[in-house]
Amino acid sequence: QDTDEFILPTGANKTRGRFELAFFTIGGCCMTGAAFGALNGLRLGLKETQSMAWSKPRNVQILNMVTRQGALWANTLGSLALLYSAFGVVIEKTRGAEDDLNTIAAGTLTGMLYKSTG
Repeated sequence: QDTDEFILPTGANKTRGRFELAFFTIGGCCMTGAAFGALNGLRLGLKETQSMAWSKPRNVQILNMVTRQGALWANTLGSLALLYSAFGVVIEKTRGAEDDLNTIAAGTLTGMLYKSTG
């Protein structure tokens, strides 16, 4: 059968727009950053405390590194995703078109703004 699975309002798109996908992108990047940051913090914590015996102070130092690195990475990737999504939505609304040029321009502007402080 060739029937649609979902009922859509008249004139609605079957695909999500860039603005709707921005929320998924930002949340996904924050979660991914937190996971990678936590793994990096665990690696750094184990490396820095390798000369210590297993005890509460060592566990606390490792947990501090895990939470610090997780928050740092989540913040960084979330900020980049927010910039990318905002630029993408603004460019799409300005141009009135959905194509690959919007993605390239949003990525370029995000990279330029992120590295402009350096």
